[in-house]
Amino acid sequence: MSKAIIELSTLDNVFTRSLALVKAIDAGESAPADYHLGFTDAGQLFAEFTGERCRLLDVLKATGAQSIYALAKRLGRNYSNVHRDIQAMMAHGLIEKSDENKVYVPWDSVEIRVTLGERRVA
Repeated sequence: MSKAIIELSTLDNVFTRSLALVKAIDAGESAPADYHLGFTDAGQLFAEFTGERCRLLDVLKATGAQSIYALAKRLGRNYSNVHRDIQAMMAHGLIEKSDENKVYVPWDSVEIRVTLGERRVA
């Protein structure tokens, strides 16, 4: 099951995950299916993942591929605002667009992990 993990990243966490990935690839193993998206602080994370964007991801994951127009209508939001949020989530690798021009969440699950009080990547 592949998942997108959005998290606050410590320096140790980044190095540990990178080293494990390099070792796996060097050993001829496939790369882990999980996708990690790290932020240096909670303010930065929640500036990108607003309540509306989290709701958008939740509804899109639950309802499946659809046009941006249909998603905006389902959310009861303005098309241009939903389009802007879709573009931001696509830039983060959390939403993709199909050949039929429908947007969807390509992950089995999307998790947001926040642990406060650790040293972060600078």
